[in-house]
Amino acid sequence: MISSHLSSDEMYQALLDRNSHYEGVFVVGVKTTGIFCRPTCSARKPKYENVEFFKNTKEALCHGYRACKVCRPMKNYQSAPDWLIPLLNAVEENPSKKWKDYELSQLGFSPSRVRRYFKKTHGITFQAYLRMSRINNAFSKIKEGQTVTQSAFEQGYESLSGFSDTFKNMTGFSPGKPGQIITINRIVTPLGPMMIGVTDAGLCLLEFTDRKMLETQIEILKKRMKTEMITGKHPMIDKVSAQLDEYFNGERKSFEVPLVVPGTDFQQKVWNALVQIPYGVTRSYKQQADVVGDVKAVRAVARANGENHISIIIPCHRIIGSDGSIVGYGGGIHRKQWLLKHEFENH
Repeated sequence: MISSHLSSDEMYQALLDRNSHYEGVFVVGVKTTGIFCRPTCSARKPKYENVEFFKNTKEALCHGYRACKVCRPMKNYQSAPDWLIPLLNAVEENPSKKWKDYELSQLGFSPSRVRRYFKKTHGITFQAYLRMSRINNAFSKIKEGQTVTQSAFEQGYESLSGFSDTFKNMTGFSPGKPGQIITINRIVTPLGPMMIGVTDAGLCLLEFTDRKMLETQIEILKKRMKTEMITGKHPMIDKVSAQLDEYFNGERKSFEVPLVVPGTDFQQKVWNALVQIPYGVTRSYKQQADVVGDVKAVRAVARANGENHISIIIPCHRIIGSDGSIVGYGGGIHRKQWLLKHEFENH
């Protein structure tokens, strides 16, 4: 972690000086470009107000930054092992590629060895790094004003298409229902950054940015709502963010946010049952199936829980195993444990 005695001023000065003594101590995110660098990066130095510091590459990725191509921070500051360099070069040349384990094996790389290296060096698996990089690249390009079609194509999102700059001005093109454009952004929480998506009608997406299913959830949501996404500000984002702050501070036990949850009748029945679970209370998958009306539909209920795309506010974290075990949470078991403990202590 960044040592408590290191001030932002000291780290910024280290960045200006390209001080190698700080390599491995922190990385710096540049707000204006959306990239993150190591302290010794030779690129043009940003202004003080345009930077923020992180303890490691994982934290920078989770906050939406992508790796700098000049200083290449995803390579260990001491240098990556020779056997891995060809793969790192290939990833940098084609950041949108979705590398599969069998493709790694065909090129002579051991998937498990690659996974262990990334986990040890960066705190995330190789696949998690690729996933976050794709999302961050697409998010940044849309934010810069590029069309969703261009961004989606370049980042490998084959199903994201049909949106153009003219759409931003609402000129001659209006897919989906009026007012149904999804505005997305990132918000910071004690459990890590989350991606939020809203329409004029309400909240439709709230998920941790490092969740494995995030890409799939975005594609499904867009298809069901027959609309596209833009990055920006929206009063609904401010409202949800404020209520989440109150929740994490132990000051709120229920949310007053309109929800937009397109899905099958069964999914909506399961999600509605989740919302009815009181703060600080847990329910087993079997109990939830009983509430839904089919005690034999335990697996179907569990699957619908996993397809929930509004974390915390639709509290799938309150579902546990029949034996009391904490299982099955897309945002990570450590987050589920934190949320349950937080609600128990503030109940």
